[in-house]
Amino acid sequence: MCRTSAMTVMVSTVILALSPTGISAEQPGLESIATESEAVGDGPNWLAMGRELARAGEQKEPDGTLGVAPADGQSGKGAGAEDLAKKLANPIASLISIPFQFNYDHRYGPESEGRKLFVNIQPVIPITLSEEWNLISRTIVPVTLHQDDLLPGLGQRCGLGDIVQSFFLSPAKPGPGGLIWGVGPVLLFPTATDELLGGEKWGAGPTGVVLMQRGPWTFGALANHIWSYAGADGREDVNVTVLQPFLTYTTKDAWTFGLNTESAFNWDTDEWSVPINLTVSKLIKIGKQPVQIGCGLRYWAASYPQGPEGWGARVQITILLPK
Repeated sequence: MCRTSAMTVMVSTVILALSPTGISAEQPGLESIATESEAVGDGPNWLAMGRELARAGEQKEPDGTLGVAPADGQSGKGAGAEDLAKKLANPIASLISIPFQFNYDHRYGPESEGRKLFVNIQPVIPITLSEEWNLISRTIVPVTLHQDDLLPGLGQRCGLGDIVQSFFLSPAKPGPGGLIWGVGPVLLFPTATDELLGGEKWGAGPTGVVLMQRGPWTFGALANHIWSYAGADGREDVNVTVLQPFLTYTTKDAWTFGLNTESAFNWDTDEWSVPINLTVSKLIKIGKQPVQIGCGLRYWAASYPQGPEGWGARVQITILLPK
């Protein structure tokens, strides 16, 4: 029943994210904050706007390669699989993408017997504000597929976690030396369907990203800080800084090798959570649809008390839109 409920939540979220009427956007938990993680009802149709913007910049070359709007300062002309893979390595590239990031961690709890399987659905929507500025929407929708024995007596849990929404205002072209950057707000929404899957707190704070791309290399860092400002009185406040330095290498045949950490520091408890991720991915086409498929291993160099330990795993499927 738990698995059925989790799948229902995940499928509903995907349908909402892909529907023409809106998009969807672990906290404390902290998985969603540590990877950064709205449902838009009758508001603006951001996904449709994003599709139109990207479609306006899309070019079809004589050799059949796909061109992408050059909002990051790189010409879209002649862009192929390698260029698309490099854009995916840039967190604020002008490219609509929907990553589905499946994660498995274990050895939770005082007896180190807890396990957790969850997926972060992370739509990235670029919006062109002018010839000089872009607004990048990055959302994390965490869905726990299965968790058990995290603490004695808690049993199994599944469902939607707390959503994290980030916006980055970013120059359309790189700055001096090819510097790419973006800044904006990050918002935490208490959307968890189970009190044990979220912190029941509203939160907000600043976020920013800075990176450079040199040949096949992409390197930089993303950071944010979230303070809680409202929510359930009986739950712990949120006062967490997230640091995500990253390094990737992309080959000419669109393989990408990545190394990053999704570190989080809790200022109230003076504790670190430091998972180190090593990943490999490949950009392919299914029919005419470009898709990036990847996998990796994670090692918990440090973890919150009764958090995961040792090795974890990640599988990611990223859909690129429009196509």
